[in-house]
Amino acid sequence: MNIDERIEALTQSLELLSSLHTDLEKQTATRFAETAAATAELQKQTAARFAETLRMINRRAHIAEVHDQRIERLEDTQ
Repeated sequence: MNIDERIEALTQSLELLSSLHTDLEKQTATRFAETAAATAELQKQTAARFAETLRMINRRAHIAEVHDQRIERLEDTQ
């Protein structure tokens, strides 16, 4: 194998590696975008659930406060 044949073989190998690298980058970017979108959706759902939980807690706190005031009024009248 002479020098020209070796250079040609190296060039082909480099082109193949470059092509494989490019394909892998595209696949990785696609997977990352899909994962990021799924994560964003999960974060959105979690935030909505957290907000609803906070509203329920605040309602329960208000109910407890009203009951506490009612009990205090009842105790004051006795």
